[in-house]
Amino acid sequence: MSSSERRGIVAIDGPAASGKSSTAEWVARELGFTHVDSGSLYRAVTAAALRTGVPAAEWTPALVLGAADDITLVPDGHSLVPAFEGAPMTDEIRGAIVNAAVPRVARMSAVRAWVNDRIREVARARNVVVDGRDMGTAVFPEADVKVYLVADPWERAKRRLVQHLRRLPTEAEIAAETDRLVHRDAADATQSVQARDALLIDTTHLLQEEQVARIVALARAALGGRG
Repeated sequence: MSSSERRGIVAIDGPAASGKSSTAEWVARELGFTHVDSGSLYRAVTAAALRTGVPAAEWTPALVLGAADDITLVPDGHSLVPAFEGAPMTDEIRGAIVNAAVPRVARMSAVRAWVNDRIREVARARNVVVDGRDMGTAVFPEADVKVYLVADPWERAKRRLVQHLRRLPTEAEIAAETDRLVHRDAADATQSVQARDALLIDTTHLLQEEQVARIVALARAALGGRG
């Protein structure tokens, strides 16, 4: 498909808790595009594998992908979210058990290929804003707009805890979460790489509406009539 025929693609990457998903969802709403969060698919696959009752230490790519057979993407506002046998998995995939097991699943190359294929299928039919760790490199190297979000680990940890706890965390809680994020960054280093042509945005001291406005302006300039 030529660049004039294909749909518009905005790819937003970055490390864990850098604000990718919430920013991507907001950008999609502003542009009238469809948002797809690759992380939610990895979480959904993990939740499906947990349903088998097989201990995570014994999971194989074949078992995990077999469990994922009944996962689809269903509309939820401007986003497509994972569903199992037609039922959205929004709450299930955010639980602590899934959080602990998802890194094991995300390291499986066959699962990564499955997730990436699902996202490419969506992009063939719609204008999309996609977020993850390799959207602008492995999945959509041809994306019209590529953005890489970063933030200070302490700030990322604080934002994540506020979201999960729905209160201001203590400094001790932030310090512990910062340590977890730094270790997660190291584990994800080979997957979370900034594309050469991606715009780096440090969100440490930015309001979310400011980063959204920058990305939306970039997208409108790059997409022209397709936006």
